[in-house]
Amino acid sequence: MAGRGSGGTGGRAGRDPGNTPGNVPGEGATLYIVATPIGNLGDVTFRALEVLRAVPLIAAEDTRVTHRLLERYEVTTRTTSYHAQSGPAKERELLAHLASGADLALVTDAGTPVVSDPGEGLVAAWAARGGRVVAVPGASSVLAAVASAGVAGPRWAFEGFLPRSGRERRERLAAIAADERGAVMFEGPNRVAATLADLAAACGGDRAGAVCRELTKLHEQVARAPLGELARRAADGTIPARGEVVIVVGWGRGSATIAGAADAREDALTAARARVEGLVADGVARGEAARRVAKETGLARRSLYGADAAAGGADAGSASHGDPLDP
Repeated sequence: MAGRGSGGTGGRAGRDPGNTPGNVPGEGATLYIVATPIGNLGDVTFRALEVLRAVPLIAAEDTRVTHRLLERYEVTTRTTSYHAQSGPAKERELLAHLASGADLALVTDAGTPVVSDPGEGLVAAWAARGGRVVAVPGASSVLAAVASAGVAGPRWAFEGFLPRSGRERRERLAAIAADERGAVMFEGPNRVAATLADLAAACGGDRAGAVCRELTKLHEQVARAPLGELARRAADGTIPARGEVVIVVGWGRGSATIAGAADAREDALTAARARVEGLVADGVARGEAARRVAKETGLARRSLYGADAAAGGADAGSASHGDPLDP
């Protein structure tokens, strides 16, 4: 295949097999973990392109997304689908490919495989067999968010995606609140408002934070403010519920008093109810308006009907206890 020959055959002799595909006979195959751009295709590295051209097969989270990158840089290597729902049969197929002596590149839709993305099982299985695993680093939404937010501090923890609900979510939020380090996490656009409200409640509405949305893309937005203010902006739509989102919690403990937590939650709820009233004024039925705002903010729909819901309990403003969100 053209993709395999370009960069693979001409560079085998005298080159470090950890840097460039093309194994010397007798050596095992290499699994390359290749980082891809998080939005701007111009952020791909020369080394990533060299590897993608040289390997005989690319395992991609979504081949349609990966093909856009490959077509941009005229990479013709064959691709196969490998994602979170692929199952053990696909993993065995890829392991058999590696065991045959053929290199494999693993990519996801954006960023680095395995980091809150598919690939951990394949990497662990190939490493357990004594296979070579080589990372090809590149663009990172985590590092881009930390750098552009300016609030994470000298030490910070990456939380991935927070649990969606229940005790595990409450415990993770409490751990973030108690930790002096900054925290970085991913969140789906429809859950940003609810997560910010929960973070403000746990960490204190005055703790610094940032919402980094659509990094490296045309509509990139970095909103910096105390967590309570960010929760209000997300609830009223000032921070749109669209695109890829990274939330950064600033370093240093906030003043997470019970009163401050309640105030932050109530502010987010007030802003969301105001949005419902605005939609109603525009002619949208109240039930439909509440449904839309609940989907946008992650707040429980029953909490958005005004005074009747205000007596519904302290859990009304939290996505942890409200109506389930659409994925």
